[in-house]
Amino acid sequence: MSTSHDVADTVDTPGETNALDPLALERQVCFALVVASRSVLAIYRPLLEPLGLTHPQYLVMLALWGDAPLSVREIGALLQLDSPTLSPLLKRLESAGLITRTRSGEDERQVNIGLSARGRALRNEATKIPPAVVARLGISIPELEALHVSLTSVIVAARRTGGVTELD
Repeated sequence: MSTSHDVADTVDTPGETNALDPLALERQVCFALVVASRSVLAIYRPLLEPLGLTHPQYLVMLALWGDAPLSVREIGALLQLDSPTLSPLLKRLESAGLITRTRSGEDERQVNIGLSARGRALRNEATKIPPAVVARLGISIPELEALHVSLTSVIVAARRTGGVTELD
């Protein structure tokens, strides 16, 4: 039998911690995701620095190492980035001599992004990044794969609810 004080009993006064409090910071998925993201990116930063890449630039290069050339639109869709965010990344990568930009022969409005010889060569150095991240995290490959599956499920669920919109 439920009484009116049942709900009140699960919420502590401000400053106290209660595992049943739906507003407890440590129970928030958004907080865990943000802290995990910042923590993992902090591991990548010193590993990418010798390659001359930021993490967003690394993601662009990963997309291109997987399937170059790609249109700007395709890269944006793969990375879930809009054009105003992606354009400066591409300009910096082009200035660094890692990518090439060419207008499509079929559609002058479409810009294709390819890898320069230097960009292709950088892939060999980048192969050291994933194992270094795994080693620094100290988490097993199966655990990381399970985490990837869970995060992908969260992304799909957020898209279904309208929390994330597809790029045009």
